[in-house]
Amino acid sequence: IHRFVSPGLVSKHCSPGVRVQAPAGWRFRLEWTCSSFCCFFLSRYSLYSRTKLGYMFHKRQMKKAREKFPTGHSRTQPTTINGVKIIPVPVLSDNYSYVIIDTASRLAAVVDPADPKSVQACLEEEGVTLEAIFCTHKHWDHSGGNRALRRYHSSCRVYGSATDNIPGLTHPLTDKDTVDVGTRLRFRAFCTPGHTVGHMIYLLDGCVFGGHSSLFSGDLLFLSGCGRMFEGTASTMLSSLDTVSSLNDDTLLWPGHEYAEDNLLFAAEAEPSNMVREQKLQWVLKQRSQRLCTSPSTLGEEKQYNPFLRSHAQDLHRALGLHQNQDEDWTSYRARVLEELRRRKDIYKSR
Repeated sequence: IHRFVSPGLVSKHCSPGVRVQAPAGWRFRLEWTCSSFCCFFLSRYSLYSRTKLGYMFHKRQMKKAREKFPTGHSRTQPTTINGVKIIPVPVLSDNYSYVIIDTASRLAAVVDPADPKSVQACLEEEGVTLEAIFCTHKHWDHSGGNRALRRYHSSCRVYGSATDNIPGLTHPLTDKDTVDVGTRLRFRAFCTPGHTVGHMIYLLDGCVFGGHSSLFSGDLLFLSGCGRMFEGTASTMLSSLDTVSSLNDDTLLWPGHEYAEDNLLFAAEAEPSNMVREQKLQWVLKQRSQRLCTSPSTLGEEKQYNPFLRSHAQDLHRALGLHQNQDEDWTSYRARVLEELRRRKDIYKSR
């Protein structure tokens, strides 16, 4: 989506909380320019997320990615735990879809099938039946294959939030709803607005098959990063990130994008004294030099070096030059820390 709407422009020209001093003679012109950039961004975002023009752009991006990466943007390996197999499927230029298989029943679920051709090829290679699609949010780079896969698998159910206008949705979910696929796969949905108004994440319950749980986080949380706040405030996003932080540290994290290297380099600027982050960066650089996938990490790891899960950390506050105001409650202060981090990350990304 960032290729279509270019949100770095918004960060530079109309970020909330930014104060620009200007001579009185041209202050109106500056305000008009900021407003124009906001309107430009919102109109492009609406075109992408709500119209067929966005889907046409998505199809064009799929075609270009298939030509550039015939075997996918990254080399991935399946993870198998007690009869549950998780296969990252690299799609587009940096997205991941996930095929999750109950190896006993040969039934499968897919998270965010952006490119139906790539996902269908994986399903056929594994010889499994697709029972369910779990869509984290409406953006085409996560939902673009929903309808096509249902044409291949007519009994397949498409799960997601009813508030997010997800293509092909058949079974709306609400917060903490559970869905079973086969005998080993139990998914719990969590409402996590911020990136979009109806964003959801899905927790594969490890208690059912005797292994670690797995979190499929879409564009809420990445390795050392978080998604842009397209449709929510910093307070809303903070609440969603706190939902993630409340989960067990040994939960495996499977994000929607391969952003690890860029995110860790930004984290080095945001919190330079964090040595755990430096160790992870060196590992990621080695992985990416061979085009290897960097997923999964664990939530325990992320809490140590992901700045967007560390809005409580005093070392981060000092690095950002932020202080809690006397009349500011702790949650509001943490939301302000998160907002400043996101603003800096948007500028860093657009450099």
